[in-house]
Amino acid sequence: MEELKSFPLSEVTLHSSKSDCWLTIHGKVYDVTNFLEEHPGGEDVLLESAAKGDATNDFEDVGHSSTATSMLSSYLIGTLDRSSSKKGDVGQQSSNGVKNVAAKTATLERQVSSSSSSMRKFIVPFISLVVAFVAWYYYSHSGKKACCSHH
Repeated sequence: MEELKSFPLSEVTLHSSKSDCWLTIHGKVYDVTNFLEEHPGGEDVLLESAAKGDATNDFEDVGHSSTATSMLSSYLIGTLDRSSSKKGDVGQQSSNGVKNVAAKTATLERQVSSSSSSMRKFIVPFISLVVAFVAWYYYSHSGKKACCSHH
């Protein structure tokens, strides 16, 4: 069996985009780029976890099935080099912190955008219904007055 490559956390967190997405779960590094669109929870969940670096808590909190857990092995590319993340390059870690904040900001912007889109899907038909009712009411009541005045 081939020995797995060891990656520092600082390198893993650089892979947090739709075109290149790595996750660390229980000290193992997975390239889940090709799984993003298939993930039942949506790709944003994986992208957020990738930006954090270690997705172990996120993975465990959801309570994935044994099938999901066994699928991980097909995406395994290496292990997390814990020694480098503890010694750590302060400059690299702060750079990653800025990237993590940027990734989280982008995710929040997408969530706000999608929630405002959901509101538009509700508000536009509602306003249309109100306008239709007002028009119906106006025309039905103004027509009766004109109708009844010549009797």
